[in-house]
Amino acid sequence: MTSFAAIDVYDFDSVQQEAQYRGLIEELRCPKCQNQNLAGSDAPIAQDLKQKTYNMVKDGRSDGEIRAYMQERYGDFISYKPPVRPSTWILWFFPPLLLIILIIGWFWQSKRRQLVASGDSGVAVEHTTEALSATEKAELERLLSRADNKDDHDITSLGGKK
Repeated sequence: MTSFAAIDVYDFDSVQQEAQYRGLIEELRCPKCQNQNLAGSDAPIAQDLKQKTYNMVKDGRSDGEIRAYMQERYGDFISYKPPVRPSTWILWFFPPLLLIILIIGWFWQSKRRQLVASGDSGVAVEHTTEALSATEKAELERLLSRADNKDDHDITSLGGKK
C-alpha cells in the first residue's frame, strides 16, 4: 500500500527566500485550525495562504509587506504576535499588570499580618475572656475524668495494647 501526503515543494531563487518563506509560514496562524501555524496545517485555506506567501516572497516583497497584507485581509488573528495598538492592549498589558497587582497585594497582606501578630498595628484587641465559674469547672473536670476512664478500657488505645 502506498500512502499519499501533501508535500509542499517550492522552487526558490535563493536560500534567503526559502528562509523568509519558512519563517513566515511558521509565524502565521491558520484561520481555520486556529491553534496551528500555516506550516503545520493541511487545511485548504492554509494551502492557499502558503501559495500566496510563496508568490509574494518570489515577487521580492519584504516580511513586513507580507504580514501587512495578511493582517489586512485576515485581521490580527492571523499573527501569533499581534501588533500593539488600542484594540490589543488587553492582550499585551493585562497579564503583567495583573501579576504586579497580585504581588503587591500579597506583600501588603503579609506585612499586615506581621504587624497584627507583633502588636504594632495599632489595632486594639479586647480580651473578653473570663475565668470559668465553679459549675463550669466541675463540668469540665467531670468530662475530662470520663474521657480518661474510657481510655483505660478502650482496647484500641495505646495503653490497652500493652
